[in-house]
Amino acid sequence: TAWFIIEFLKGSGPGESKHIDPDIGAPMTDIHYEYKSALHRAHARDAVEREEEKRIRRGSRAFTEEEYNERLQYYLSRIPYKLLKMRYSSFTRYFGHLKRLGWVEETGKTEPSAIQDDYPPAPPRVYYRPTDAGKKASMAEISDPVMTLYQYSREQRSAKRSRYASY
Repeated sequence: TAWFIIEFLKGSGPGESKHIDPDIGAPMTDIHYEYKSALHRAHARDAVEREEEKRIRRGSRAFTEEEYNERLQYYLSRIPYKLLKMRYSSFTRYFGHLKRLGWVEETGKTEPSAIQDDYPPAPPRVYYRPTDAGKKASMAEISDPVMTLYQYSREQRSAKRSRYASY
């Protein structure tokens, strides 16, 4: 997740997501939407590839590019939005970890949010970009930002594992 956020804010467009200007950044809701869309595309691609492997094992030919894209759209249309992980509330908490680590920062650009139409005191959409520290973070740090933030080892991550290890 952190890898996707940092790469997306760098403008790399990971997982076939849209490319953004890293100096302008993107609001958290857009980052979350692109992350969920990338998960859905990966899930659908896996389903199509499994289906294609079954066809080949049965002696049929592989999908043509047109058939592959048709099957991909079929699977994409059938994936419920909430099926795959990272609901928005979890995403905002996770994004907060990245802000505390100093890996992302506000760009200063804001725009009105949709909720402000009905409730003007609601907060605007704030744009974020990666910091130099975020761009330079190692893969070990990015793979577990919570561990990096609170500085504990993977062995200390879950008390349950050590409690039940002797059974």
